[in-house]
Amino acid sequence: MALPVTGTRIPCYVFEGETPTANYVARVMAHLIQERRSVGRWAVLGLSASSALAGIYRELVRLHREESLDFSRIIVFNMEEFYGLDENRLQHHGRWLREVFLSNVNIRPENIHLLDSSVPPEQVEEYCYRYEERIRRAGGIDFLLLTLGRNGRIAGNEPFSVQRSRTRLAVLDPITRRECAAEFFHEDHVPIQKLTVGIETILSSREIAVVAYGEEFSRAVRAALEEPMSDGVPASFLQQHANAAFYVDEAAAANLTAVATPWLVGPVEWTDDMIKRAVLWLAQQTKKALLKLDGDDFRSHNLHQLLRHHGPAARLAHRVFRQLMDTIQYHPAGRTPIRVLVFSPHPDDDVISMGGTILRLVEDGHEVHIAYMVSGNIAVNDHDVIQIADLVREVNRRFAIDEQKSAELDAQVRRCLAAKQPGQPDDPVVSELKSLLRWSEAKAAAAVCGIPDHQLHFLDLPFYRTGTIAKKPAGQEDLAIVRECIEKLAPAQVYVAGDLSDPHGTHRVCARLIFQALKQIENESGKRPDVLLYRGAWEEWAPHQIDIAVPLSPRDLNLKKQAIFRHESQKDTALFPGPDDPREFWERAEERNRNTAEQYNQFGLPEYFAMEAFRLWDGRVI
Repeated sequence: MALPVTGTRIPCYVFEGETPTANYVARVMAHLIQERRSVGRWAVLGLSASSALAGIYRELVRLHREESLDFSRIIVFNMEEFYGLDENRLQHHGRWLREVFLSNVNIRPENIHLLDSSVPPEQVEEYCYRYEERIRRAGGIDFLLLTLGRNGRIAGNEPFSVQRSRTRLAVLDPITRRECAAEFFHEDHVPIQKLTVGIETILSSREIAVVAYGEEFSRAVRAALEEPMSDGVPASFLQQHANAAFYVDEAAAANLTAVATPWLVGPVEWTDDMIKRAVLWLAQQTKKALLKLDGDDFRSHNLHQLLRHHGPAARLAHRVFRQLMDTIQYHPAGRTPIRVLVFSPHPDDDVISMGGTILRLVEDGHEVHIAYMVSGNIAVNDHDVIQIADLVREVNRRFAIDEQKSAELDAQVRRCLAAKQPGQPDDPVVSELKSLLRWSEAKAAAAVCGIPDHQLHFLDLPFYRTGTIAKKPAGQEDLAIVRECIEKLAPAQVYVAGDLSDPHGTHRVCARLIFQALKQIENESGKRPDVLLYRGAWEEWAPHQIDIAVPLSPRDLNLKKQAIFRHESQKDTALFPGPDDPREFWERAEERNRNTAEQYNQFGLPEYFAMEAFRLWDGRVI
């Protein structure tokens, strides 16, 4: 169900997750297509290529196959393309659109217009003019589907693009190149230019939909929807459009005023959660400890209604103080030994995000199992594989183990890597060696935490096995593997990565699979284990979101760092550190754990060295 947000300069609709958002937008597009066809008119679509839009395209394909949605009177233009990129490359926008959508419906080939990345430099200006002419002759774009960049870009229109711009060759912003680095396996491999339709072309479209998922886009969403129009945020130019709308999930909407601080927009329903959010926000705004808040603080920050119905101030402050105190738990699974299952999307997410808590669970005598959901092989540098091949060859030579086969392995690895183009999937042998490296690192890290090998489970989910950043949609095979793991171990407590800000989407996919499996188990058996959500690799829970906070001593944090250090392939030069924080993961984890403890201290609670935070799962499938 779509929830409209109040107080934004562009209409914005918030959904509970990616799937309902995608289905809604696909239905909007389908309605337009059917409406135009019913009056004998063509529908002209402007399409973007992005994994964030894959669900929309999949739903359109389903509507075509199962509900006879007819695309025969559709004309398509794509919005941007990496300049100079061969059309056979996996990162090519035109290729992606064909594979995911265009070749799976009955659009006539002559009605598909894709930007040509191979146009010679001296012909680019003329080519762009002719592309605009094709859009004009088609009658203009009826429906334009866009995504949002972290820097506020739309299509290839980077910050400080000219509002009157039309289709042209544009230079990529450094933030965009870092954002695209994962697709090309390194920022250095990302093209520096794109062919893109211009802002004026976009604003000339009759209807515009912008889609964004994940907390990493929340700042750009707020800048586009709530701040004054600025060429520094190209998406903000849509404030001028009469029929533009944003379709986002809850995480992407998190920074909007009506979502983050609804009491500043209008009357709210003062539930327990809302009271906790407001009082903690007030303490942060006033820089006061909770028990030092007074009535004037509430009144001067637009919290009159809260004070009137639930005050006085001292009672409200003490109420939230007790709630926060109750979150502090040294023993998050209790003292009676139980079986605990920690799901780790990548081989290092467990120790990065909750390594201190894993140590505490083991020390408390619980039987801790860790399920690593994907191999993480694409995050291994090529030079690490050469090092492994060298090591294998030398071990075999020294111990007289079939030296010929090890030499052949070494030669094959070097040959495959020498022929590999940037962004190209690895040879299966290279991929397997990278998987083995991550496997050995996960075992070594778990050993630091005191977890034996037989309590480690490597699921190697099929959706991940593409060898590229772009993954297959998670399917029934993935779900069956996750469910079998849960049912086989029958844990009393489960930990899940709720860090949905993972810029590569794997956390989101893995969490959804676990939630689906748990709901199936609950529906059939009437019960399920307690589920706690952890974060920490990319973001941390806000204070009002925390249900359990586990205090860590200096020794705990040091051991956690030692476990993270066992993931040597991800130290120093991690292949995909994320676009916004270049620090190593151990540095981020330490800073966030200590910051959580410092926030508790600032609220006037006991001072701890560091803390790991968790939320209780509310039973929703994202």
